[in-house]
Amino acid sequence: MVAHRSRLQAPGAADADPVLDAVFGALADPTRRAMLHRLGAGTRTVGELAQPFAMSLAAASKHIRVLERAGLVRREIDGRTHRVRLDPLPLHAGVEWLRHYEHFWNARLNALAALLETEDSASPRR
Repeated sequence: MVAHRSRLQAPGAADADPVLDAVFGALADPTRRAMLHRLGAGTRTVGELAQPFAMSLAAASKHIRVLERAGLVRREIDGRTHRVRLDPLPLHAGVEWLRHYEHFWNARLNALAALLETEDSASPRR
């Protein structure tokens, strides 16, 4: 498991951020994103997580291990039953990283809105 860092580095910093790398790496796969989505509704067994994908328990376990290494899920073992639950805290690192770029998105969206308004006011009315 990757420990959560209390101070996030600025995007583009020379040092790698292992939390951010692990979170984005885990989220890069659509199967893992779907598993996280299902876990948002509550704890699931490995079999329940594997079922919609028609994959083996071993394949599902590999995906879950990636999510565990990123700190996004916790696995509890009760005999032969493995239950998995969501731990959303590491997602905060990704949100903070993306938030840094929010002003760029807003500036571009505002420019687009201004352009559309200008074009709309310049076009003849019917």
